[in-house]
Amino acid sequence: MAATAQVESVARDSRARRLLGPALVAGGISAATVALHFRDPHAEGSWGICPTAAMGLACPGCGGLRAVNDLTNLQLVDAASSNLLFVASIPLLFYVFYRWTSGRWSGRPWEPSERAMKYSAVAVIGLMAVFTLLRNLPGSWLAP
Repeated sequence: MAATAQVESVARDSRARRLLGPALVAGGISAATVALHFRDPHAEGSWGICPTAAMGLACPGCGGLRAVNDLTNLQLVDAASSNLLFVASIPLLFYVFYRWTSGRWSGRPWEPSERAMKYSAVAVIGLMAVFTLLRNLPGSWLAP
């Protein structure tokens, strides 16, 4: 009953209002991508110091800024070398953004099942943990 009321409420909102969230996210990602293209994160300290890197630990996000810069310069191999997990996750992120935006466009919001969300969260956390462990092993080719 509550789900139908929510769908009717969303359908009553104007399309422009429904698309505000996706537009803000796309704008923010675009601005960050442009900033990373013009201010090279490969230079030491150009974007500050990562707290986990300062402690000597490469987290799953380490190298993500460099990967975005490399992608904007069409250097795919260098981007994968900077952070393979981030580069590999881009198609999934595009898919999720597409589903969210198309649901907002049509007025029928995309709502993954609770079970799918739970399994996805466990898979993402597990993958990030394994990636972190592998990239922090001595001599690992995944190191940033």
